Amino acid sequence: MRNTPKAILLMGPTASGKTGLALELARRFPVEIVSVDSALVYRDMDIGSAKPSTGEMAACPHHLIDIITPLQSYSAAQFHADANRLINDISARGKLPLLVGGTMLYYKALLEGLSDLPQADAALRAELDVQAAEQGWPAMHARLATLDPITAQRLNPNDAQRIHRALEVCLLSGRPMSALIARGKEAAAAFDFLPLALVPAERGWLHQRIAQRFGIMLEQGFLDEVSAIRAKYPALTLDLPSMRCVGYRQAWEHQDGLYGRDEFIERGVAATRQLAKRQLTWTRSLDVIPVNAQQAGLQDALCRATEDFLAGQAPSPTLRFAGAF
Repeated sequence: MRNTPKAILLMGPTASGKTGLALELARRFPVEIVSVDSALVYRDMDIGSAKPSTGEMAACPHHLIDIITPLQSYSAAQFHADANRLINDISARGKLPLLVGGTMLYYKALLEGLSDLPQADAALRAELDVQAAEQGWPAMHARLATLDPITAQRLNPNDAQRIHRALEVCLLSGRPMSALIARGKEAAAAFDFLPLALVPAERGWLHQRIAQRFGIMLEQGFLDEVSAIRAKYPALTLDLPSMRCVGYRQAWEHQDGLYGRDEFIERGVAATRQLAKRQLTWTRSLDVIPVNAQQAGLQDALCRATEDFLAGQAPSPTLRFAGAF
């Protein structure tokens, strides 16, 4: 067996049951949990982020929870560095890292590395827009083919958004975007992962759980939590990343009188459903093992897969969800 550290990834859309399954794995294996959630990093944002309770976090060590204030930001690059460090540290303690959450960009950074792509440049984007209006996107695609033939080959000549970004990256960096992406992938974590992704066999099942959980959050005092956060952090605005977390923006606007309670609930549930949809779309783009979140005996199935993984064996083919999601 190689000495490469091993880690379990347990991802999935919001309300799919990740926390409960993670705690069950913690009861059966010597794990430490690493949160892969862009909302759980914020202190004081407990109810609306469905943060594990104090008792749940006492069941085993948890990491990357409550590490910044709602006034601060936390990037995929920071997660990449923190997760790599934690995986090494946890493995060195003889424990199994269990990475749990639904922020798929973080998983992508961990699995595929980070590309050092330049930020958007408003002036250059405007210039490219003018050129595209004059020449057409097929001509812009041909220009891209001279600068970055690898990227151009995989893009449709009329894919305006991606051609635009690829040209921008080439012109700003002086290098093909494909080369920058390849360099980023070389920085992908050198660990053995068991990448498990919970997916619902029925979308309605997930929608029902989302609505139920939103109702429970309200009963637990979610609106009071938002009021307390606004009072504690006077500099907080809706433009900050923390307030872009689903539920918080809708609660803020409801408190400001933009709409009533019923519409607030409707908007909050709808935003959470849209988040789940985006999470499932991300899941399809990653090299993971989709697992039916609704299947009977799911806890035992994941524990068997973990045992096989630790023994150096491939998980049973029956674990993989065969349906569409």
